[in-house]
Amino acid sequence: MEKKMSYGLNIRPEAALDFVSVGALVHRLDPGIIPFRKATECQIHVSGGEFNCAANLADCFGLKTGIATAMVDYPIGDLIAERVKAMGVKPFYKRFKHNGVNGPNMAAVYSDRGQGVRAPVVFYNRCNEAGAQLKPGDFDWQDIFSGGVRWFHSGGIFAALSETTGEAIMEGMKAAKAAGAVVSFDLNYRAKLWNIWGGHGRALEVIERIVENVDVLVGNEEDLQMGLGIAGPEVSAKSKLDPSTFFGMIDKVVTKYPQVKIVATTLREVHSTNHHSWSAVAWIDGKTFTAPTCELTILDRVGGGDGFASGFFYGLLTGEPEQAAVNLGWAHGALLTTFPGDTTMATVDQVRAFAKGGSARIQR
Repeated sequence: MEKKMSYGLNIRPEAALDFVSVGALVHRLDPGIIPFRKATECQIHVSGGEFNCAANLADCFGLKTGIATAMVDYPIGDLIAERVKAMGVKPFYKRFKHNGVNGPNMAAVYSDRGQGVRAPVVFYNRCNEAGAQLKPGDFDWQDIFSGGVRWFHSGGIFAALSETTGEAIMEGMKAAKAAGAVVSFDLNYRAKLWNIWGGHGRALEVIERIVENVDVLVGNEEDLQMGLGIAGPEVSAKSKLDPSTFFGMIDKVVTKYPQVKIVATTLREVHSTNHHSWSAVAWIDGKTFTAPTCELTILDRVGGGDGFASGFFYGLLTGEPEQAAVNLGWAHGALLTTFPGDTTMATVDQVRAFAKGGSARIQR
């Protein structure tokens, strides 16, 4: 039996759950290429950064995953719960009653796809959102982790929802750590969300306390600067695909958070809404790795970053060499942009083929 890679982490070889995340579920209304102001119909996608990772890892990669989240007992909640089930994710719900008038609600995201020179437009209705009401004590972590857990994940959008969600994340992370799990966090800095209740100063304060519990960070240069208060690089990048500025910031991150063993992100150069150049980078226990660059013809860009994170986590959870893990994340994120919706429709064989340098030639 070959020795599994360790990456400076202590990844449990097995447990009842490979991956658990905590976050808010949302439903995204998607009128396709039609802008909302002219839309007459929409597709409904179920999403949420933390859920996307759990769903991708279960549906594409075959891992045993769970999500701790809020669920409201009304038809939109039922619709969302059905999709969670369909993706093979085990739910741990804190249930809320809907009063039939104004909530609590499952958040709605509105997002057209844009086309060519017209960028996608994203806006929210998170009014009286059940997910924002989540707080410490809402989940019985000991029970959730009773059969063991290998990896625990959350993100900056959930942390930004209210004064209690960041505390709920920290409670979950501490319990996961005690259960022997690796802990990851996707910085996902969203100024609009923080500005409603705390602003940038409050964001830094909350995220700093969260990241003290974290082994694996996902986030680009802007996330590192805005979310962690790390000063930007001395030299600006020649292009969005140049990894040097990202790597230039890692020393500052690790000096501030010495327990962080991995920092990773995607690199994307947007030529038009439907044409992106795509790569990814990771700093893993002192060494740097860069994925290849490919040209993407985008159908729906939403969820590509979560697609990268989940493929990368899969590589780490299965003990792949570092470069292979980065390439699996890169390949899965690339494939995810070819499907409608925020979660995967890829198979693990497609991901592995593309990660090895596969092409779009017809498969007969």
